[in-house]
Amino acid sequence: MADQKDMLRVGVISSTHGIKGEVKVYPTTDDVNRYKKLKQVWLAAPEGEVIKELELESVRFFKQMVIVKFKDYDTINDIEKYRGYDLLVTRENAVPLAENEYFIFDVIGSKVRTKEGTEIGVVEEILTTGANDVYQILLSEGVNELSEELRGGKWIEAGTRLLLPSIPECILEVDVEQKIVTVAVMKGSLS
Repeated sequence: MADQKDMLRVGVISSTHGIKGEVKVYPTTDDVNRYKKLKQVWLAAPEGEVIKELELESVRFFKQMVIVKFKDYDTINDIEKYRGYDLLVTRENAVPLAENEYFIFDVIGSKVRTKEGTEIGVVEEILTTGANDVYQILLSEGVNELSEELRGGKWIEAGTRLLLPSIPECILEVDVEQKIVTVAVMKGSLS
């Protein structure tokens, strides 16, 4: 059985489609056309447990959804129980990344340091918005080593969250190998 921490979610089964075992999949990938090349996916329960590998028999597109038929699932009764389940691919089957691109899950849990080297927290989440991603940082006591000017003259409690937009002025470097994100904390962002 594959380990989910080394897998990427490419879709969620939203509902059945017809009575012949097809499902509507809400794609969670940047490139929906990747489904044309997929041969198999892993099925994961909503709680996260990876259940089984499924072979794709056919794929077609309808509006923002992908209609998928899995091999050996030929009736609505065969597949209906998997509504709400995730479809995952292994890292080897992931879309190749361009230079300076990375998967969000490789950044989650990274230490966050200022360009001066002060460790201020960890990346808790990366929020995907329309304009740009936003790094949600769970702050540690180290944030209080920053100047009073940057902190707005306040003591900041560990466990407070800081949101930094993924723009070159804020996110200076992402090192997925070392799990370190270097940031520039702008005046007023902590107050």
